[in-house]
Amino acid sequence: MAISPAAFRETTDRLETEIGRTIIGQHQVVRDILIALIAGGHVLLEGVPGLGKTSMIRTLAATLDLSFSRIQFTPDLMPADITGTNILQEDAEGRRQFTFQPGPVFANMVLADEINRATPKTQSALLEAMQESTMTVANVMHRLPNPFFVMATQNPLEMEGTYPLPEAQLDRFMFKLIVRYPSADELTTIVTQTSSDHVPRIDVVTDGDTIREMGVAARQVPIAGYVTDYVVRLVLSTLPEFDQAPQVTRRYVRYGVSPRGGQAIMLGAKVRALLEGRVNVSFDDVRAVAPAALRHRLILNFDAEAAGLTPDTILRQIIDAVPTEGF
Repeated sequence: MAISPAAFRETTDRLETEIGRTIIGQHQVVRDILIALIAGGHVLLEGVPGLGKTSMIRTLAATLDLSFSRIQFTPDLMPADITGTNILQEDAEGRRQFTFQPGPVFANMVLADEINRATPKTQSALLEAMQESTMTVANVMHRLPNPFFVMATQNPLEMEGTYPLPEAQLDRFMFKLIVRYPSADELTTIVTQTSSDHVPRIDVVTDGDTIREMGVAARQVPIAGYVTDYVVRLVLSTLPEFDQAPQVTRRYVRYGVSPRGGQAIMLGAKVRALLEGRVNVSFDDVRAVAPAALRHRLILNFDAEAAGLTPDTILRQIIDAVPTEGF
């Protein structure tokens, strides 16, 4: 491995501790963000305003000493406002030529704030960046920084002036994480800390090179054939047309998850295994990351919506119905 399991766990523990100086509670969300970052994926955060979604990625970028860029998505935002554009410049000798001016997407960590407020045309500007880590402008392909991590936020309550993300865009996110309201004790700490003149100091824990090494180490974690088989059966069980799909899938699911869902589970489970101090993937690792990897890829039918069911409710029943051994 490029980095030892002990160093891997020590680094992530320090990152979680440092982020915890600013972000009160939300421990599982922070851990899942780190899993996606190390695995080379992207994260969609959903939660009501004021829960610290923006602060999370700002703090994470500070602990990693990486370049950070924030894009506030609005209905009038244009694709060139994200990607950058060619501008006409004149040199000292009076000759004019087009020079590429990079947009805010050219950063290690990009916060796409309230991504569902922009039009689909603007949302699509991130598709190539998130999938290929490149950006093509005027038929010229530009390489994005490495590591490259997108964290998008959206408000689940406000519908006016929003544009739901298309399935192709949602599928680019490795995880969709739900930011819950803090507990009474956590809320007390938050209001006390933020209403004082004390500003927590955030120290740099590691750098981009180490994050890349951790990603390489995670991909080298072995996974037994029977665990891989379980992941495959779990993904197939979300498809209504699958012969062995549980009854809840046949009744409430319109479209199941894509193969990217299985890829996200495999990579996320490998990272989680190292975070837990193990060098092999267990069924618990798979079940722990499955909801975050699948909830945004599962499309429910009208019966599910009429019954007030959510993807998480359906996924819990699917996970419970799929045995660890073959059907």
